[in-house]
Amino acid sequence: MRSFEAVTRIDASPAEVWALLTDVGSWRDWDSGVDRVEGTVALGERLTIYATMIRSRPFSVTVTELRPSEAMRWRGGLPFGMAVIERTYSLDAQDDGGTVLTVREDHSGTFAALLGRTTPDLNPSFRQFCAGLKARAEGSASRTVG
Repeated sequence: MRSFEAVTRIDASPAEVWALLTDVGSWRDWDSGVDRVEGTVALGERLTIYATMIRSRPFSVTVTELRPSEAMRWRGGLPFGMAVIERTYSLDAQDDGGTVLTVREDHSGTFAALLGRTTPDLNPSFRQFCAGLKARAEGSASRTVG
């Protein structure tokens, strides 16, 4: 199995971070590393993501878990589970009102190693996403409070 992960602490509530995270149509408006997302975030719905890192290869996923202000999970890959790609966005509420965001993607299945040969290191892209969401959320939070 191959995994990628990025974690950041955000000075905004889980509800504020969740609102930005699930508004995939606006990801292109901040430094998310994503050109655009087609589809709507809802359980069982299909999304197509156009990442700036791999513009020539958009990927489609199905939303498999939604726990508002806590977690969102997507699943994609090859048919029959030959290669499974599972991405999880986890939000952990902090005692001071902030949020720790973790973005993790796991690749598994018989052909995951083959798929891995054509998949670049996603850690920099995940760090960019986390930093962009942090900047956006903290900017929104300060405008709301101030």
